[in-house]
Amino acid sequence: MRGVVWVVAALVLLAGVGAWWQSGARWRGDLYCFEQPGRVWGLAAVPAGGTPTCPESRTVRAEIRSGNTRLEQFTFPQWQPDAVLDVLRAGGFTRFTERPDDGIQREMVLLRGPERLTFIAEHQGAGMLVHLSGVPTR
Repeated sequence: MRGVVWVVAALVLLAGVGAWWQSGARWRGDLYCFEQPGRVWGLAAVPAGGTPTCPESRTVRAEIRSGNTRLEQFTFPQWQPDAVLDVLRAGGFTRFTERPDDGIQREMVLLRGPERLTFIAEHQGAGMLVHLSGVPTR
């Protein structure tokens, strides 16, 4: 009988450690910054050609983990900022302010209710890096 109790206790302990480890798995992975990997701001699939990416900075990782910042990044082989903007617009975001493309980047602040989102599309050769950031709504 004692053997069964020890086995059950060990299994419960292992399950607890496994759950704890899994709960932090997001923060150890390369795509830690995404709440829903493979989706733009949780709205729809990443447009064709887009590759999700997150900054390697420990500071950014800690800020996102603390819940103070929300951030997503995508690289594209071609300049196509409207591909991501179309997803955001379909999700209910509207343009609040915009700085037109100056050959370096295109910047925009988008709103959806109380949510404020900064959109930056940065030229990288023929391609681009799209950076989305905001303060999480709670």
